[in-house]
Amino acid sequence: MTEFVPPLRDMQFVLRELCGLDAVVSLPGFDEVTDDLVSSVLEEAGNIAAEVIAPLNRVGDREGAKLVDGRVETPAGWYEAWRTLVDGTWNALPFDPQWGGMGLPHLVNTAVQEMWHSANMAFALCPMLTQGAVDAIAENGSEELKALFLPKMVSGEWTGTMNLTEPQAGSDLAAVRTRAVRAGDGTYLISGQKIFITYGDHDLTENIVHLVLARLPDAPAGIKGISLFVVPKVKIDAEGNPVGPNDVRCVSLEHKLGIHASPTAVMSFGDEGGAVGYLVGEENRGLEYMFVMMNHARLSVGVQGLAIAERAYQQARGYARERVQGRPAGSTAERAAIVHHPDVRRMLMTMKCQIEAMRAVAYEGAAAIDIAHHDADAERRAAFRRHYELLTPIIKGWSTELSVEIASLGVQVHGGMGYVEETGAAQHLRDARITTIYEGTTAIQANDLVHRKVIRDKGAGIGALIADMRALDGRLAEQAGADFAAIRTALADAVDALDGAVAWLLGPDGRDPVLTAAAAVPFLRLAGTVVGGYQMARAALAAATRLAAGEGDQGYLTAKVATARFYAEHVLPTARAWAHTATAGAAVTMGVADDQL
Repeated sequence: MTEFVPPLRDMQFVLRELCGLDAVVSLPGFDEVTDDLVSSVLEEAGNIAAEVIAPLNRVGDREGAKLVDGRVETPAGWYEAWRTLVDGTWNALPFDPQWGGMGLPHLVNTAVQEMWHSANMAFALCPMLTQGAVDAIAENGSEELKALFLPKMVSGEWTGTMNLTEPQAGSDLAAVRTRAVRAGDGTYLISGQKIFITYGDHDLTENIVHLVLARLPDAPAGIKGISLFVVPKVKIDAEGNPVGPNDVRCVSLEHKLGIHASPTAVMSFGDEGGAVGYLVGEENRGLEYMFVMMNHARLSVGVQGLAIAERAYQQARGYARERVQGRPAGSTAERAAIVHHPDVRRMLMTMKCQIEAMRAVAYEGAAAIDIAHHDADAERRAAFRRHYELLTPIIKGWSTELSVEIASLGVQVHGGMGYVEETGAAQHLRDARITTIYEGTTAIQANDLVHRKVIRDKGAGIGALIADMRALDGRLAEQAGADFAAIRTALADAVDALDGAVAWLLGPDGRDPVLTAAAAVPFLRLAGTVVGGYQMARAALAAATRLAAGEGDQGYLTAKVATARFYAEHVLPTARAWAHTATAGAAVTMGVADDQL
């Protein structure tokens, strides 16, 4: 397996040229964050990713997590790597210093999380879920609850999980049956079973904090009757000190296609009378509170898609540079590395350009979160909140679908060697496959985008984004040369395709729930493709500006422009196809009888 090299140069370009890092760190609340601090954080995080976490990726895939005598054992090296994160307070990056956090922007934390996931996705799931659990408690819990749990969760001394799914309740959370009974002392007794619980049990920390959806006996039916509870693996006293095991246990681990080292647990609560839990917020508002963690996880899984695609690309690029095979078209050389073959170059460029587009969109979403939470102007906070809410299903759904396609291309670049486990290319494809499923499938993200972010909004949010994309045309027109002419033409046509699909959704056909459901995923792919193209055009303009000024790495900046043109010529034309599938093609989706499928 090729060693992982953190793509710091491209990360820095996106952070500074596209996402306005300087403006983000100047927001209220980031007074101690300097340019030098951000650079140091990214460089050191890259070192840890490459030297500590990445070497364990193959080890974890081979060994996997194991359930031994009722306890989960993680692979060799896992505990030591976790201690590296705890000792360096890496889990604390984006959190309030009140709870031991470092108070850095979400934008910076997103870049760090990308490196963790590229290095070792199975390992990085643990800090990812813990950060989401911290967000849910910090935003919705009482001050007493925060004081009990946040300091050790922020530090990473304790980890967090999300417990939604049950055997009969997957995406349909109205079917949740886990019960909660008032214990009379301010706590609750929880009983029931949850499945697909990432890091539901492990040997990395002394305690695990489970966020559990459950119903009270007198709760209303459906999703309005769900409450959220904090249920620690180890019971604690009023000062947060451990006092003995809670009635919580892992009964089995799933055997999965990928992410073998991430323990996916079946958790049982209350087998011996009830697990002690603490209510988050108010009763019967649990799903609302859990959505804080779910939305964090959806953005993070989108970053996972970007990260595993980057790792697959690095693997394929390294192999292509070394593998000598055949004579390239138009070459007089007898044999050459396959990177010189036009079709291999096409595959690598397809991977590269889409990864750069994904990174820009994901980081833009992260920057919007920072502005929405920290800007002094209420109207700007509201506008950027709408913007990141619009981008969330795109980042999650589009990026993860691309991650599978890119990892598959990585196998193809390797040829037969990609299909065997020896090279490691197959692991990236196996690991990527879950990203389109957990934390809300692509269809769930697409329906959220279509119904909540376009139709319910009457097109206001996406209309504003389309207006921004159209406004770029003038700047593109000012640039001379074939590269920018191609980018301008392709982007304008793709934006027209997206605008037309939005109009279709807001028209008479958009009122048919069958048609909109059939159109949802193609529309999401359309939106991601176009928004990615917009970011690539912005990147090309930024690179051209620096080239004209004689600044920066000229080779890298020249490649930026060429990569943006490749995206324009090879990827943006698919926007028209996605738009046609979403609109004209929706009606025939249900056109075949059930018994003829």
